[in-house]
Amino acid sequence: MHKLAMTLLCAAAIQAAAQAPSTNPVSIQVNLAKPVGAYTPIYRWFGYDESNYTTMKYGKQLLGELHDLSPEPVYIRAHHLLTSGNGVAELKWSSSNVFTVDANGKPVYDFTITDKTFDEFQRAGVRPVVELGFMPKDLATKIPGVDEYQVRYPKSTISGASNNPPRDYALWGELVRRYTEHLVQRYGKSEVSSWYFEVWNEPDIAYWHGTPEEYYKLYDYAVDGVRKALPNAIVGGPASTGPASEKASVFLNNFLKHCLNDKSAADGKAIPLDFISFHPKGRPTVVDGHVQMGLANELNAAAKGFSIVASYPKYAHLPIILSEADPEGCAACSMKVNPANAYRNGPLYPAYTATAIKSLFDLRDQYKVDLIAMLSWAFEFEGKEYFEGFRTLSTNGIDKPILNVFRMAGLMSGERVSTNSTGQIPLKDILSSGVRNADDVDALATKGDREAAVMIWDYHDDDVPAVGAQVQVTISGIPSNIKRVLLQHYRIDETHSNSYHVWKAMGSPQEPTQAQYARLKEAGQLELLSSPKWLNVADGKVTIATELPRQATSLLHLKW
Repeated sequence: MHKLAMTLLCAAAIQAAAQAPSTNPVSIQVNLAKPVGAYTPIYRWFGYDESNYTTMKYGKQLLGELHDLSPEPVYIRAHHLLTSGNGVAELKWSSSNVFTVDANGKPVYDFTITDKTFDEFQRAGVRPVVELGFMPKDLATKIPGVDEYQVRYPKSTISGASNNPPRDYALWGELVRRYTEHLVQRYGKSEVSSWYFEVWNEPDIAYWHGTPEEYYKLYDYAVDGVRKALPNAIVGGPASTGPASEKASVFLNNFLKHCLNDKSAADGKAIPLDFISFHPKGRPTVVDGHVQMGLANELNAAAKGFSIVASYPKYAHLPIILSEADPEGCAACSMKVNPANAYRNGPLYPAYTATAIKSLFDLRDQYKVDLIAMLSWAFEFEGKEYFEGFRTLSTNGIDKPILNVFRMAGLMSGERVSTNSTGQIPLKDILSSGVRNADDVDALATKGDREAAVMIWDYHDDDVPAVGAQVQVTISGIPSNIKRVLLQHYRIDETHSNSYHVWKAMGSPQEPTQAQYARLKEAGQLELLSSPKWLNVADGKVTIATELPRQATSLLHLKW
């Protein structure tokens, strides 16, 4: 037997022994005839610090894959669209050099570098979230003690003058107007009208070296500039951090009060606000030598933000974009730097994300808000080691397991329908203490046109081997005239849809052969657990039994 095949079989046997299914099966009931709400494609949003990665080899490849995972347009948000520099990406840094001042003090606008980024978005068929930041070098005000413009990682890259307020707010507004005007001229009014314009990033922390009031002024002049160039542009913010903290909560509240009660510093008129954005994050740690996720932190931050938005009658129904929603806060910090980030390569990250998606929908229903986006701050890093442990969707062109849970979500459509699981951890318990005792064995289901999909998972905050679940899924409400349905069962676990597992079995090569690379590419795709099969329908029901290891995620896709 081939050495790699033998290694994979041995690993699978060890995993199966560690995660043998429980003798007490979990019953999941899905009722297709009982809708509970729209299936908004909140999964189709992604972002990254290094906007210049967009035009690089694997960045281009990944953008195409992101486009292909969803029937709905995929949105991309990137930092540093206005930052000064040479257009070369570094960790947590990029630049476009759109604005400089000549020897006579006259502004010079150059869109050469930024055009390459947006052209690549267009070529891939994805849409931008135009994050208006950061401050060009020649426009940044001088702040005592802030002497450098670019501070390089691993130092705090947000400590430089690129995060200073503008020395002239009117000139800042004119830069934004010129930038928006150029985008409209290059890509068309209709196209750019479908984009989102977000002002800055996390101005409640060190990404902004001014006061909250100075940020409000920045916002006013920015949206005024956008709207002068494109009157129907979709504008919003403040892209603040997760409002579970008192400081972030106060910032979000005061920003909304500013938009509601004040007049724009730019034109003295009402302040436009078309969407509200903030950033809920989790908090993984290492406990007794293993990773323990902090799902409760992310969900509590989202819940607090939803409650704040819901408290403003004028804004309660505005779209909410979680423009960074992640297990923790530093995509560019590898697991070599922070061992708690070791969750990123294997099936734990997808299972966490599946649980988060369901929980965010439940919170949306609870607070009656319009959540449209759960943006994953993850892309790829060029020139780094294979599976180095960055928060990425792919590594050197090899898709990681996390990308496959978004492919699963893209196969779901229509309305969310009722699910009930005997293995579910109630949302209130997850919010209070995470998933630290029993596993959360739960489901999210949709019904579309002549199809249905049920995503199921066995999730636990602790990344340790444990007994999995024997699951019995009963799907009712299938139209009475349907006698057979086609089942496609997709799976992410230790040995399915998991390039990391295959890479380790190869001996973790940093220079894989051509044959190894081809095998890794194949292993990175979404994989069927078994061949598609036709199931007989009785009384509008089918029942599907499966074994679900801990940290595994399945999608049961039915067609008729």
